[in-house]
Amino acid sequence: MDSEFSLIMIRLLAAVMAGGLIGLERSYNGRPAGFRTHSLVCMASSLLMLLTVFQWQLLQEMPIETIRIDPTRMAQGIMTGIGFLGAGVIMKDRHTIRGLTTAASIWITASIGILIGMGSYLAAGIATLLALGILSLFRLLEKYLPSLSYGNLSISSLRKDMMTEKEINVVLDKYEMIASNQSYSLSDEGRNVRHAMVVQTRKPENFKDLAEELGRIERIVDFSVKPASR
Repeated sequence: MDSEFSLIMIRLLAAVMAGGLIGLERSYNGRPAGFRTHSLVCMASSLLMLLTVFQWQLLQEMPIETIRIDPTRMAQGIMTGIGFLGAGVIMKDRHTIRGLTTAASIWITASIGILIGMGSYLAAGIATLLALGILSLFRLLEKYLPSLSYGNLSISSLRKDMMTEKEINVVLDKYEMIASNQSYSLSDEGRNVRHAMVVQTRKPENFKDLAEELGRIERIVDFSVKPASR
């Protein structure tokens, strides 16, 4: 009994530690699923796998021919449930999607919990270190990789002296921006024309420079520049 208790405690505590380490990185970066979520996910996965490890002891009074041990079925059930949890942290913000990395971290945390529950400490430890490296070190690497930044641009000008699409594109070209999904609408009881679009650039600081440029154009009644969060 003492050996079983020690085995259960060691594996559950190891799962909490592994999940907590990954969750700390998520909490530090302000993600919705952080320290507590990852710790619980890893511990729950380990706990369920312990059920298969001690299946013989729990079902001693059952006929032996009715007991089927298949740890892979339990693992499949765990990963299916984690899929729903991961989907809950994914959010769509117009043309960007957030939460994919957190969903992936929850998924790998559940996998680590399964390994710990089965007693595969070496594989679980290596996976934990690799997961932390991907979440932290790769974040620094991403800062130096060229990537597109998106934003929503809305410009309102007087209907009788409206800015044309060609004139707006001239301003955008100045800041190395490309417009797409352009739309037009009337505002202020038809006095103004609002021109909305999605803009993209490889230099996020261009959004600030564009806002300053638009603020100096007298023909523009009002405008809005909203960079999409990453």
